Amino acid sequence: MNSTVASSNSSFVANLQDLIEYPTSGILSKVLLKDKNSQYSLFCLAAGTEIAEHTSTRNALVNVIAGTGNLNLEGKDIVLKPGVFVFMAANAPHAVQAQENLAFTLTLSE
Repeated sequence: MNSTVASSNSSFVANLQDLIEYPTSGILSKVLLKDKNSQYSLFCLAAGTEIAEHTSTRNALVNVIAGTGNLNLEGKDIVLKPGVFVFMAANAPHAVQAQENLAFTLTLSE
């Protein structure tokens, strides 16, 4: 499921904890804000969910809010837990595994 929370026409404030919704399986994503240069999304992954290795044509920032998991970034494992902040350069191969229910923000930018 993918829904947009706000438009880029005005400022807004959101409590991310209030927006977290874990699906019974798989991934739920919400676009928080999108403009011509960036997209800010909240990803909620059910425990045991895996996102297969892929790349993005844009730079990406991951900021973990809740839960635990693993990010394999360019062949290196990174433990995901609240407070972890990761920058991924465009075209960097990466994959995600949620060990527990996992919530993070993903920012894509030019």
